[in-house]
Amino acid sequence: MKVTAIINDELVQTVVKLSHGKNITEGLVIALEDYVYRKKIEEFINEVENEPIQFSHSAKEIREVNRRKRV
Repeated sequence: MKVTAIINDELVQTVVKLSHGKNITEGLVIALEDYVYRKKIEEFINEVENEPIQFSHSAKEIREVNRRKRV
């Protein structure tokens, strides 16, 4: 997608440098992908904090099941 945006030159150059992008486009894509990835992790953490994951089996029970499968 082609986009026109007014972004501070210094910020763009910093993004390209820190992302190790070959050019402005690659640097911005890397930075945006990283931003989305981090936001999704943040959302997941918030979901788990609000509604913790509950396991139906204990670690001991799972180990016993795994040991039986090996035999």
